[in-house]
Amino acid sequence: MTALATTLQAFFTDRLARQRQVSPNTLAAYRDTLRLLLIFAANSKGKEPSKLDIDDLDAPLIGAFLDDLEHQRKNGARTRNARLAAIRSLFRYAALRHPDHAALIERVLAIPPKRFDRRLVTFLTESEIRALLAVPDRSTWTGRRDHTLFSLATQTGLRASELIGLRCADVHLAAGAHVSCQGKGRKQRITPLTSGLVSTLRVWLVERAGLPGAPLFVTRPGKALSRDALEHRLAKYVQMASAVCPMLMQKSVTMHVLRHSAAMRLLHAGIDTSVIALWLGHENIETTQVYLHADLAIKERALARTTPAGARPGRFRPTDKLLAYLEAL
Repeated sequence: MTALATTLQAFFTDRLARQRQVSPNTLAAYRDTLRLLLIFAANSKGKEPSKLDIDDLDAPLIGAFLDDLEHQRKNGARTRNARLAAIRSLFRYAALRHPDHAALIERVLAIPPKRFDRRLVTFLTESEIRALLAVPDRSTWTGRRDHTLFSLATQTGLRASELIGLRCADVHLAAGAHVSCQGKGRKQRITPLTSGLVSTLRVWLVERAGLPGAPLFVTRPGKALSRDALEHRLAKYVQMASAVCPMLMQKSVTMHVLRHSAAMRLLHAGIDTSVIALWLGHENIETTQVYLHADLAIKERALARTTPAGARPGRFRPTDKLLAYLEAL
């Protein structure tokens, strides 16, 4: 086996699985990235993937691979940067095992992530949330399940993977009602529930009649829902709700948009961003600042407080010739 093959195997078994104990989602993301890289390198070098060595994966090839992701696979800058992060992780590990390739590895690690435009987050207003939750037909089992699921999503802000991973035992409806989940980065967190949602969940748990370790939300045959199934159901309900609330047609509504909507609800209620970060399970409070940027009402309130009364409009006019020259540039 080549040095690359043995390093790659040790990277997954020793570094990721044993040392870092990454989640299955992280492991799958790294696996997919390196699989795509090996296929691209094999086609570029005219070798079988198992015959590739570390020297074959130099900085120009990695750069060409990243460009291919963007232009051929139509990946965005965020996905490109995530793929690059996985490659960097592999090469940092390779640097410890193969110091003889230090120069090549250093050039790969020097590849910078791509900058991208940070768009404002999309979220649903209260009227749009009400229209969406009114669509599922609660006279049917599927409708009651979907109404409960999307009500939970818009109130708690759980990620799609966290909703799918919920078990019946994770719902606690006694005093201090809450749901507990293991979120991103293996972080355990609990999220409180409103009285209305407690009633909805209590009815659903009786109808679900599942064992404590069974999934909370399942398909008709009893299997756990998939991410694609959630997005498919949501898209269907958004299209139906747009007949009542046309503004929904102007938004691209995904499960993550429901998470954003829960955060904006808290922000509009005057909850501090540090509390919202804990609520959503953000690693860094700076991640939560995107909701401040998206909330025009908060900016308008700030503007109303800071506008000087009776201020006369004007423009700075430099008196010095050198300053006037610089101002004219």
